[in-house]
Amino acid sequence: MMEISEDSLFQSVKEIIRQSREKVFRIANSTLLLTYWQIGKLIVEDEQQGKERAEYGKYTLKRLSQKLTLEFGKGFDYTNLSNMRKFYTAFPIVDTLSQQLSWSHYRLLSIQDNKDKRHYYLNESVQNNWNYRDLKRQINFHFE
Repeated sequence: MMEISEDSLFQSVKEIIRQSREKVFRIANSTLLLTYWQIGKLIVEDEQQGKERAEYGKYTLKRLSQKLTLEFGKGFDYTNLSNMRKFYTAFPIVDTLSQQLSWSHYRLLSIQDNKDKRHYYLNESVQNNWNYRDLKRQINFHFE
């Protein structure tokens, strides 16, 4: 009789832990996406203040990445800041972002030039619960 009770207790505690971890992941992912979107927005808005875009933007991102890396460590290099810029450009309306997708999903979706294809793959990823590898495989499959 004791064994059944212990197993039931274990299963109940295990489920609470699983749900809590999932909730923490969703909150962290949502916060990360919003943070990167806001950074991308600031970069785009800063670039469009009438300055020479290509040269100015490249210099600004390099300096910004150096300063942010000194302050916060990894994650803010030139490439990642460029990805945040592309992310905002590809998804300029924050309310359209799906919290079910990760930053990796959005990095891959942001480089898709065709807006319709980008939204198609976003919707398919959400509906079919595709992880990053699934999404990448689907995109590569359709472009071969």
